[in-house]
Amino acid sequence: MEDLKKRKLEETVGNGEFSSVEHLRSLLEPLPKPQLVDLLARLGSQYPSIAEEIKSVASADPVNRKLFVRGLAWNTTSETLCATFSVHGEIEEGAVIYDKTTGKSRGYGFITYKHMESTKAALKAPSKIIEGRMAVCNLACEGLSGSSTTPDLAQRKLYIGGLSPDITSEMLLNFFGRYGDIEEGSVAYDKDTNESRGFGFVTYTTVEATKKAIDDPDKTFGGRNIIVKLADSHRNKMMQAQVPPAIPSMPYPVAAAGYPQPGKPHGGVTPVGYAYPPQALASYHASYPSPTSAHASYASQPQMPHPHQVIGKKDTPGLHLTTPAGMGGYPYYMAKQ
Repeated sequence: MEDLKKRKLEETVGNGEFSSVEHLRSLLEPLPKPQLVDLLARLGSQYPSIAEEIKSVASADPVNRKLFVRGLAWNTTSETLCATFSVHGEIEEGAVIYDKTTGKSRGYGFITYKHMESTKAALKAPSKIIEGRMAVCNLACEGLSGSSTTPDLAQRKLYIGGLSPDITSEMLLNFFGRYGDIEEGSVAYDKDTNESRGFGFVTYTTVEATKKAIDDPDKTFGGRNIIVKLADSHRNKMMQAQVPPAIPSMPYPVAAAGYPQPGKPHGGVTPVGYAYPPQALASYHASYPSPTSAHASYASQPQMPHPHQVIGKKDTPGLHLTTPAGMGGYPYYMAKQ
């Protein structure tokens, strides 16, 4: 049957009955994408040469063959990463990304397959346990906006607190796997010591599995009472704890007329009728007497007794007494003896 199709195809080509590329293109351009895909798939399944051409075109761009893998353990090497993903096909390139300053793993890496079919096969099972931790992969061109950042992610990701130090990521996944299929999860480890930080995260593939884990009254794991709640709610609580509380303003006691009075509550009003515009102070002029010279001038004046201090002297009728004036018209008073 296959030989018969090939013979007819060769006869058609030999007779020149095939239309030109431009004519075929004009026929295909109006067709919707799903119809074109279906057409090429049927042709590829019937003619191996067309199938090989489709594979070659699809694998030409490395964007369609490169995976981003996150959630790696700090001690996972590039060799271990490639060995894990080699089950899906031949790997062209693969490596764990390390920090240039510290030389330690950054917890993620990349895998580039030689053929696009291998990439598709790996994406069918995106979650893999590598050295006791659940790693997740998606197309590198999607970055962190892959399948794990779906709108319901906040309802599928759990925060698990109060874990015993000897609980590993594999133990955590096995324990919470009884509620449903897990997409991603691991214990949080310290980058420097590689020791457990006492908490971890589990992301289920469905919201129903998450609800089962939260609603289960048995919250004992590894001989300890653990905390199971949505990771998003825990994150919001941590952010609120880091924000310092607002400092209440302390009112300054001011009387109703606008003058501050100690010990009395603030009237809550701004002083009315008293404006205090900024005024520039006049510079000290050289012609003004300094305090020292002015004091000397006053001291040189003869002391005169105040009329009221004269004993036995009566006021003269019709005579208005005036206060003696010193230098510059300032009143002068005799020093108290």
